[in-house]
Amino acid sequence: MNHSPSARAFAYLLLAPAVLYVLFIVAYPLVDTVILSFTDAALKPETNWVGWKNYQKIFKANFDDVILRTFIWTFCSVALKMTIGVLGAVLLNAAVPGQTLFRILIMPPWIIPMAIGIFMWGWMYNGQFGMISGLLQNFGLSDGPIAFLGYGKTAFWATIVTDVWIGVPFVTLYMLATIQTIPKDLYEAAWTDGAGRFYRFRRITLPMIVPSLLTMSMLSLIFTFNSFDIIWILTRGGPSGQTTTMIIDTYKSGIGSYKYGEGSARAVMICLFLSVFCLAYYRLISRLNPVEAR
Repeated sequence: MNHSPSARAFAYLLLAPAVLYVLFIVAYPLVDTVILSFTDAALKPETNWVGWKNYQKIFKANFDDVILRTFIWTFCSVALKMTIGVLGAVLLNAAVPGQTLFRILIMPPWIIPMAIGIFMWGWMYNGQFGMISGLLQNFGLSDGPIAFLGYGKTAFWATIVTDVWIGVPFVTLYMLATIQTIPKDLYEAAWTDGAGRFYRFRRITLPMIVPSLLTMSMLSLIFTFNSFDIIWILTRGGPSGQTTTMIIDTYKSGIGSYKYGEGSARAVMICLFLSVFCLAYYRLISRLNPVEAR
């Protein structure tokens, strides 16, 4: 409340670390990436300005297939994570025996280091000695070993299942915390009036968690869209590029082929896609809750 010069100087001093962080950790790399996207930067001494050439190469190399695959992969994964996460949060919030134990058991996929969990799923997907293939054969659902990561369609869905397994605990705990903030008086009043479980969920729980649901879905979409570890460890974008998403394609072009200019152009495209989504998300929030959006 003090507007004296010393108070303003102290306020700027407190803001300085955050401003420096944004400038050097966020702004500078972003600007440098945009500049690189207009050059032919690679493992060579000289770097030349090539204009829009790198962006033209992107769409001449069937990049539209990569974009479509990325959106399908992201949408399916996020939809499953949000659906399972919300249902899991509702179940964990129910007054049942062993509630604390169930809440602890939901944590391992999130606590285990990601690389270890992904390698574990890789072994499970193995056609010769993997657990999933073995169970299918034991129950007579398969005539022989199934190499899930050896075929395009099965590998695609295998990476989605792995991503969902890793992401569901975070969504569940987030939504559980949101559900626990809902006043219990609303449920008691609805129960007194004879409302069933599904009716209470549809009329009380769901409307109350919509803001958190939208926030969680946005964060999950950004994380999933940029997910690299799961696909790279399991399939490296194969077989035949059937699991190559935009982030994998960017890595292969920029780091794998040492074409930093082309890789930077692909990274800029990812940034543009996510920026458009965040803008659309903000407009959606503004319509659903104008006061909170301000």
